[in-house]
Amino acid sequence: MALTGTYLRSLDEKQRIAVPKRLRDAMSPKELKELYVGPEVDHALALFSPESFERRAQRLEEATSARSRVTNYLRLYYSQAERVEVDSQGRIRLPERLVEFAKLQQEVVLLGVHDHVEIWDKTTWQDFFRRHSQEFDQLAAEVFN
Repeated sequence: MALTGTYLRSLDEKQRIAVPKRLRDAMSPKELKELYVGPEVDHALALFSPESFERRAQRLEEATSARSRVTNYLRLYYSQAERVEVDSQGRIRLPERLVEFAKLQQEVVLLGVHDHVEIWDKTTWQDFFRRHSQEFDQLAAEVFN
């Protein structure tokens, strides 16, 4: 099932964030004990179920070549990605380096984006949405052509 929706959350002082049950249930039919979090474009973070993270790793492996830019991306991506535990309240603790990468403040937004969840600082997401929402029709035409 495709992940969808926009969820406002707060990052607590221990850098924990509650992942909505609706998203957790859509990510996996079984109870999630762990997720993978890593850097994403536009200063966001991506949150994957173990199965989705493995599928992404397979796609990255297929894209791998001797090109140094691909190798550099793999180094940067995998050195920052990390497995995180889901506690009994559905929270995860984000690593400090990823909080800094995404410039997360207290208010964050979680977005369901097909096979993963993106975590954005609320202000950064609002700016992105404001800049790109007017392009929706054009983007749709490009996607479906």
